[in-house]
Amino acid sequence: MDQLKIALVSLNPTVGDLSGNYDKILAAREIARSDGTDLIVYSELCLIGYPPEDIVLKGAFQMAAMDKVTQLAAVTADGGPALLIGSCWREGGLLYNSAILLDQGKIAAIHHKADLPNYGVFDEKRVFAAGPKPKALSFRGVKLGVMICEDMWKPEISETLTIDGAEMMIALNGSPYEQDKHNEREMLAQERVFENARPLIYVNQVGGQDELAFDGGAFVLNKNGVLAVRSVSWQESNMVTSWHKEIGSWTCEAGEVLPVPDGYAAIYQAMVTGLRDYVGKNHFPGVVLGMSGGIDSAISAVVAVDALGAENVHLVMMPSKYTSEESLLDAALCADWIGARIDNIPIEPAVQAYDEMLAGQFAGTEQDTTEENLQSRIRGVMLMAISNKFGYMLLTTGNKSEMSVGYATLYGDMCGGYSVIKDLYKTDVFAISEWRNENHPLGVLGPKGQIMPDNIITKPPTAELKPDQKDEDSLPPYEVLDDILECLIEHEMTVDDIVAKGHARETVARIEHLLYIAEYKRRQAPPGVKLTRRNFGRDRRYPITNGFRNARL
Repeated sequence: MDQLKIALVSLNPTVGDLSGNYDKILAAREIARSDGTDLIVYSELCLIGYPPEDIVLKGAFQMAAMDKVTQLAAVTADGGPALLIGSCWREGGLLYNSAILLDQGKIAAIHHKADLPNYGVFDEKRVFAAGPKPKALSFRGVKLGVMICEDMWKPEISETLTIDGAEMMIALNGSPYEQDKHNEREMLAQERVFENARPLIYVNQVGGQDELAFDGGAFVLNKNGVLAVRSVSWQESNMVTSWHKEIGSWTCEAGEVLPVPDGYAAIYQAMVTGLRDYVGKNHFPGVVLGMSGGIDSAISAVVAVDALGAENVHLVMMPSKYTSEESLLDAALCADWIGARIDNIPIEPAVQAYDEMLAGQFAGTEQDTTEENLQSRIRGVMLMAISNKFGYMLLTTGNKSEMSVGYATLYGDMCGGYSVIKDLYKTDVFAISEWRNENHPLGVLGPKGQIMPDNIITKPPTAELKPDQKDEDSLPPYEVLDDILECLIEHEMTVDDIVAKGHARETVARIEHLLYIAEYKRRQAPPGVKLTRRNFGRDRRYPITNGFRNARL
């Protein structure tokens, strides 16, 4: 064989939805079949969804998944395209993360993932066994060097496959988005190509799964390292590639090389994708969120409309006696521009009722953050009531800066089911709001043009829980705070190194202390889409009880 047509299919599977994912796989096969495709390459664990976490340890789940693989194999008896799918596979008493070649009505070959990641968001050694030394798979006379995600990230696996006669490399991936991740993937793929003088096919999952967003973006590198094709990012895709063999080497014919969104464009796509699939895959009819007139709730509302459509977003303004007229006007204007319903429910009657109920308990004490937090908790109760009554998921609006230092109220503004800015620092919230005002990203449902009033972006942030309150009354300026937090969280820098960057030691020490003591709050926070290299929860797992302070050493 010296001619091949290979389809690269990036699907949006749902973890555990074996029937739904099975149907997606077959629907993609029908599309590729019409183009005379010989082989279709899907993403890692596409049949069961990625990451499956502990559901994959359930015996009934394993058996059901293997039955679906057998059913898919039988479909290929029609003489159409072969399938290279990802699924779990049990063999010899061990469970594997596997790539399975289905052709001519049978399971033609299986490759078990050899290099299991166990860092950051990955926990595969918990549920899978590592596969043996890999061998090239034979497909209609062609030797395929199949790798599964992490197998591609180091040179040993591809080198072993090349020695075994692999003529091209194929990498099935479940690689979640984080900032600048795509460049790293293509760079590593290029390294494997140059090391082995073999072309490489890369297929990645797309869509949202809990806190992870997958950006898709399948591509092919020829053996000279040149990009031959690249599919669309952040959308399901089915791209057929044409191959020919000359002088013993396979080459992919040059085709469309679509650009990859980067910077704030990519971050925004991750936020939209994460929310859309979290709401859709969990069958919520829409979302409700509290609008304050501030930037965090405004950008959360904008993302919600872009992800779900304005008709599925319910905004609620809950003013207290400290809420300014400016905030009321800003919130209403933003809601009008994005076309979302907004209701106004004053909380002052509830505040007065609680003050009366607690008067005896609080007698002889001064007002402090207790009374401030009470307002936030009243709002949380009201929003949860609306969520319960109408089935909307409550969207929270706290950013990473606030979540880092505990500038959020448990059972108040932390109430909810999901957050789109949980992993976005406050300075980035400002920047991405300005970016969205000037851009209309691919696939969003919200309107074009300016969608957030300038005043929301430019006015000093405030919680409006007491007279003339500003965030900087309690926190350093956000440019300072975010730089310190990034040093502590993303880079695990020492206090001395952070001070050497120009920050005051007492400020760094205070932020470090706040970061550590807020861990118990973060454990009770809702999930939120991962955007940075170290999000809270899956990436950064610190103990709640923690006596270490670098600033004291």
